[in-house]
Amino acid sequence: MTSQDSTQTTPTRVSARIGAIAESATLAVTAKAKALKAEGRPVIGFGAGEPDFPTPEHVVRAAQEACADPANHRYTPAGGLPELKDAIIEVTRSHSGVELSREQVLVTNGGKQAVYNTFAALLDPGDEVLLPAPYWTTYPESIALAGGTPVEVFADEAQGYKVTVEQLEAARTEKTKVLVFVSPSNPTGAVYTRDEVEAIGRWAVEKGVWVVTDEIYDHLVYGEAEFTSMPALVPQLADTCVVLNGVAKTFAMTGWRVGWMAGPVDVIKAATNLQSHATSNVANVSQRAAIAALTGPMDDVQAMHEAFDRRRRTIVRMLNEIEGVECPEPQGAFYAYPSVKGVLGKEIRGQRPQTSLELAELILTEAEVAVVPGEAFGPSGYLRLSYALGDEDLEEGIGRIQKLLGEARD
Repeated sequence: MTSQDSTQTTPTRVSARIGAIAESATLAVTAKAKALKAEGRPVIGFGAGEPDFPTPEHVVRAAQEACADPANHRYTPAGGLPELKDAIIEVTRSHSGVELSREQVLVTNGGKQAVYNTFAALLDPGDEVLLPAPYWTTYPESIALAGGTPVEVFADEAQGYKVTVEQLEAARTEKTKVLVFVSPSNPTGAVYTRDEVEAIGRWAVEKGVWVVTDEIYDHLVYGEAEFTSMPALVPQLADTCVVLNGVAKTFAMTGWRVGWMAGPVDVIKAATNLQSHATSNVANVSQRAAIAALTGPMDDVQAMHEAFDRRRRTIVRMLNEIEGVECPEPQGAFYAYPSVKGVLGKEIRGQRPQTSLELAELILTEAEVAVVPGEAFGPSGYLRLSYALGDEDLEEGIGRIQKLLGEARD
């Protein structure tokens, strides 16, 4: 062996780029809860961000009919069926007030591919992305995978989990290219007011910052809260804004995998080219189902909305009954995001959890309830609980947490 040979290192089996990606915390919690259930343990899971309702019947029927049509057995345009693009254009116009053309829409394999495509199309190595925190777990991973650098801008419960223009400006540098904006929010359920959305949009235009706005929860707002689309309020953003959306949350279609991105023609063309090599078209049967969802009756959607609203009020009330827990009322989506900082460090069944990760583990082992710790979304000290589960399970699960944390002692 030569001296040169002796200095060689064994190549890594996984690339550094992919090896750096963290597992989805929400999916990991859900998988762990399901595994414990399979062992016979009565685990109640608050981890999954998906409705517990079946997909509306008329949507399922449309998919069944599509299966029998040979036209759906073949490749179709990578960017999406023209009929689905037209449905997306009409829904976006009527609900959000944004006008689009077919060339401005790309149908993707779920919202996650829309997120990935967008950052891959926009970012070069070294570009910074302002990421309001708490944030959805996938954003920082997709940003980093595209070569960008996520810059967290944290807003705590005292701010209603909403960042301000002043915070964004303080975090902006000469490398800032994109702002991620999400309202209603996952994980907090926060909904920005019309004035807040407009102010942030005008700031982005003034500073030359792109906006990627995720509107996947646009139909899930409660009480006096109102969904407002940033590019509709600030038309000057049209050439520097990408809108993300999909059918998963509104229509209980998480498993059908249909999302989309809409934005400037050149960005959508670039993302379509990427998708043509990555996956080609979204499954045609799923696209036909999405057309039925977007163009059909909304009765099931309204019924789900009423159930979520009821559960929202129940979970907030029960969480705020726990000493040391503070849960602002979410105005959108289907998540509660309580602060548990008042519980950390206290003794609970012989343990003193110092972080929300440790507390979540304690809740799972002692109360058999699965929740997602705040570390998955930003700083420690919080838990995310999805209330997209049955009313009885919700009350039973929060009741178990109440009993466990009620034992906390200094």
